[in-house]
Amino acid sequence: MTEVNAAAQTQQAQSQSKLATAGLADNFDTFLTLLTEQLKNQDPLDPLESEQFVQQLVQFSSVEQQIASNESLEALLALQQSDAQLKALDFIGKEATVNTRYNLLQDGEATWEYGLSQEADSVEILIFDEKGTQVRRLDGETGEGVHAVTWDGKDQAGNTLPEGVYEIEIIAKDADKNAIDYATRVSHRVTGVEMSGGQAQVSFANGELVLPASLVTSVREASSAPANSNTSSPDEESEAAA
Repeated sequence: MTEVNAAAQTQQAQSQSKLATAGLADNFDTFLTLLTEQLKNQDPLDPLESEQFVQQLVQFSSVEQQIASNESLEALLALQQSDAQLKALDFIGKEATVNTRYNLLQDGEATWEYGLSQEADSVEILIFDEKGTQVRRLDGETGEGVHAVTWDGKDQAGNTLPEGVYEIEIIAKDADKNAIDYATRVSHRVTGVEMSGGQAQVSFANGELVLPASLVTSVREASSAPANSNTSSPDEESEAAA
């Protein structure tokens, strides 16, 4: 897991800005040296135009102010990222509900919940493996609201599939064959928190499934039963493949 260290992240952001400031200072010193030499060797009868030097001085000043602003913003961003990770650390050991189509097949089953915005005329549930291949089709509940579907980990031919990450897709249509909006979610016990791409990530099953912490909708104390278990009966399977 990535170690949470707000001071280190802030120091890194500040170091980058200091390098930029140091580079600007070197360029400014070089500019002043050249300006001094030109002034020393200018023709008294045809002095150099001062307007160009003034413009360059103004540009250097503007760049210096921009670097200072970037330094402050980078430090603030690092603190915000650290704060997000510190908050996500409180998820460890608890059961989190996450808005996602992905879930883990463990101990021969995987459970999703899906919510329909209105009553449907038909609901198809398609399950895909990590390669995007459809492995199972189920019939789902059609009523408005939230429904649970538990998959037994078998493909359409009844073969047991290996454990791992699988994706669900809901095809819900009304009587006129118009698509109905839906949302899917899963619940698991959080086993770790890490940072990736500047975002806090929560991991489940010791890193087998990793999802952005921003997708977590609720967190509660973990029950004694596995988070992936569900006591309701599976939806009736369709014998014909899609």
